[in-house]
Amino acid sequence: MRVPSVEIRIPTDDDLPDIREILTAHGNDGAIVSADVVGPYLRHLIGRGGARVAVDDGRVVGFGATIDTGRAVHLADLFVRPELVGRGIGRPLLDAVFGDAEQRTTFASDDPRALPIYVRAGMRPLWASLYVEGPSERIAGLPPSLWCESATPDEVAAVERRWSGADRLADYVFWAGTPEGDLFSVRDGQRIVAVGTARVRQASSVRVLDRLVVDPDPAVDPVPVMLAGIARAGRGGVVLVTVQGPNPLVRTLLDLGFRIADRDQFMASEPDLIDPARLIPNPGLL
Repeated sequence: MRVPSVEIRIPTDDDLPDIREILTAHGNDGAIVSADVVGPYLRHLIGRGGARVAVDDGRVVGFGATIDTGRAVHLADLFVRPELVGRGIGRPLLDAVFGDAEQRTTFASDDPRALPIYVRAGMRPLWASLYVEGPSERIAGLPPSLWCESATPDEVAAVERRWSGADRLADYVFWAGTPEGDLFSVRDGQRIVAVGTARVRQASSVRVLDRLVVDPDPAVDPVPVMLAGIARAGRGGVVLVTVQGPNPLVRTLLDLGFRIADRDQFMASEPDLIDPARLIPNPGLL
């Protein structure tokens, strides 16, 4: 059995069909029912500069990408062609996309082969990350002072920059352009207490609360604020939300009839790189 001797390089748009073939083989791409989500996402990762491909004899055999979130370097994707998993491709690809970053995060799939690679790359498994899906119309009884308002990428990026110091403008511009993209703020009276973004899924009409960041002020109760964001994202229909295991929102959503559709494992080099009770993350862009 030949051991691949791979070249690792920056991908181009010409590599997208091969990358998408690899993602499809792992169940992370596929039929386009509503609109193409994966293609623009991959172009965004490539444009952000943290993507690499592993090439063996002119054929793309692996894809990896990271993104600098301002607090850590987040591993968005790491995939090797299924028939070549375990052949020494994943680790050098992981090293290439992380570089010398000390603070690292990722969401590991349920494939147990991935965990040892990520642990050796300096990350620890911290908690389950749950994909929770359900009827947004069941969200009711929120404080009357909570309301949502449409926002521009500049507006939501400025709020997050004020709260965390991280500049996510390029990502908010991308999210605004996603299929049926909806950038918004959640307000308590006139005060902004969260910023978020929502869209439709690629393979169905289910909407996704793609990301929501809640004001770090301890005086702000994040659960009703997140519920307001979920209601906004769902537009009265079914909505998918990525909720971190320690977040009390999990129980609230289950009591409303939501279900856990899938799960990943959140891993990080340090336990305080995100606040699981105040962030509904984007698994790819955190």
